Amino acid sequence: MKFWMFLPRWGVMSVTLSELSLRNAKRQTKDYLVYFVTVVMAATLLYSFNGLVFSQEIITLSKGISMLPLIIVLASVVVVYIFGWLVAYATRFMLLRRGRELGTYLLIGLENRKVARLFFLENLAVGGCALALGTALGGLLYQAFRAIVLTLFGLPYTFSFGFSLPALGLTVLYFALIYLFALRRSRKYIRKANIHDLIYVDQINEGMVIHTGKVRRWVFSVSIVLGVIGTCLLMAGGSIFGIIGAGCVIVFLFGFFLSFASGVPAFFDKRPARKYQGQTLLVFRTLTSKLATMGTLMAVISLIFTATLISEGSGMMFRGLFAGRAAESACFDLYIGVAGDEPLSQDYLDYIQANVSVEQELSYSIYQAKDSQVMDYVESGGEDYYRYFDHDPVLRYSDYAALRTIAGYPAVELKPGEYLIHCRGYLEKHMTGYTQPISLGGLNLIPGGVHTEHLLQNYDTGNGARYILVVPDEATEGLPVFHHAYAAKTVQPVTEAQFNDLCDINYGLGAKGLDPSYDEIHTKAQEAADMASQTVLCVFPLFFLALALTMTAATILTIQQLSETGRYRQQFQLLQKLGMGRREMAKALGRQFAIYYALPAVPPVLIGVPFILNLSHAPEPGVMVGMNSPGAIVLISLGIFFLIYAIYILLAYTSLKRNVLPK
Repeated sequence: MKFWMFLPRWGVMSVTLSELSLRNAKRQTKDYLVYFVTVVMAATLLYSFNGLVFSQEIITLSKGISMLPLIIVLASVVVVYIFGWLVAYATRFMLLRRGRELGTYLLIGLENRKVARLFFLENLAVGGCALALGTALGGLLYQAFRAIVLTLFGLPYTFSFGFSLPALGLTVLYFALIYLFALRRSRKYIRKANIHDLIYVDQINEGMVIHTGKVRRWVFSVSIVLGVIGTCLLMAGGSIFGIIGAGCVIVFLFGFFLSFASGVPAFFDKRPARKYQGQTLLVFRTLTSKLATMGTLMAVISLIFTATLISEGSGMMFRGLFAGRAAESACFDLYIGVAGDEPLSQDYLDYIQANVSVEQELSYSIYQAKDSQVMDYVESGGEDYYRYFDHDPVLRYSDYAALRTIAGYPAVELKPGEYLIHCRGYLEKHMTGYTQPISLGGLNLIPGGVHTEHLLQNYDTGNGARYILVVPDEATEGLPVFHHAYAAKTVQPVTEAQFNDLCDINYGLGAKGLDPSYDEIHTKAQEAADMASQTVLCVFPLFFLALALTMTAATILTIQQLSETGRYRQQFQLLQKLGMGRREMAKALGRQFAIYYALPAVPPVLIGVPFILNLSHAPEPGVMVGMNSPGAIVLISLGIFFLIYAIYILLAYTSLKRNVLPK
């Protein structure tokens, strides 16, 4: 169907509704490029993760990731809600900005339902283009995720581009839900709106919520207190404290931004001298006119940023936890720790001899000293240490030397009359300061050095509880045995099937009444597979969620800022006529950008950093070290967040600077 319409730029012309929708969709994509790019990235992320769901190659890597499809689907549902809110907000925002245009269509005789259909079709066209482009890019991103997963499992990667119809179908379903939900409200509004409503819809603002200074100061003070309380409760741990803490943080963010945004104009009204210093009038007049009506939106965005930092920090913490535990437990190709004073069962040895190609092996004992002299020193130094044993654990030097060879470590020398301490890395500094002699087997021994390579020094039936004393063989005569152990270096990695068989032997011994239920079995290959599975199941979804949250919040901020292009252009043209140079105008624009983008990011940093630090200290000591230490996790999390954030800021600033500053 064709209709006649008056367009001031082209005159009277006849166009179809579809042609007009397509033309408006092209213009909309150009005007809101950041929004379009974000929707493309959303489609890319969803398709690539859906590809993992339907990839049999990924699922069959390990039994440990059999839950991967369910976890990714659940994470995708959350992300769909996030992107759905983004599209709904952007659609509503575009409706406000184009109200005069849509009202003009009604004025020239176009029916409400046709205007609603026009708006629906053009946004659907934008979403369709974003989906098509995002699907193509998603295939490439899926290959990147596939390469990461295969690398985690130690498997070779070869590029093999493929197209997953089920993944595409699920992605199309997600996008249909996103756009139908977002456009339904706008379509309903247009169908009921009159000409006046549409023409003046862009003048609807949030409005200043808090008008009086007394209430504003009270809300600001209370919100700060609640923010501190909420952050402390989040760090305290526990579901109840967590829920209450999250509620306090939410109230803090809304109270802070509503009172702050309302209080900025009042602050400068009472201090006119500061208002006219330097570029303050230009910068804050522009910002306050915007922030005073964006308190609720700023609070929502700040809340999203808080969730982003917590999600990234949690992902980094879990990655470090899994890597730290695996590094300590995977130092031997095969290790069996036998609880109690019974030696290693012959059933284990028979199976290993028949099925595992062993290059070097050692059956040995962990002894206990007559006292807890060194353990008392460890505890007295304020180190994070749990007293698992009553006496110091002891290892013969000959067994220690063999274990170092099996693990691939260089040999160390034990001089006559000395003992060595082998401990976890976090205890090295403290142990180095221990200079007291010990007495074992009638020998008086002095410290001869500290070593910190991974030696499977977990509590349970490992080689000591975070540390062990290495003494001459004769010093262990007559000492009671803590437990027995077996370590081996194999020609080929112990397979998952062989590991499961060894576990079955353990369970079978338990059925015989030998009580080996506490036997500890580790293989290097299985530890690596478990770490890969846990990383894929926990870390990937958390970073997936964090990326979606960052993109959503940054896009909304950028859309809000770029929508002021026309007003900024008029403002700077006037300032040019008044004699302001381009350099000064660029400086003022930069300050506006810095304050505008920094405001919603500061509270999340103040909340997220202590939360991540506290969370990173939760695992057992000695795990979160090096690049996985709490400080490193905070820095990396902040770096990832601000890197993505800076990309949006740079794009918005470059675009606005190019379009609004006079040549």
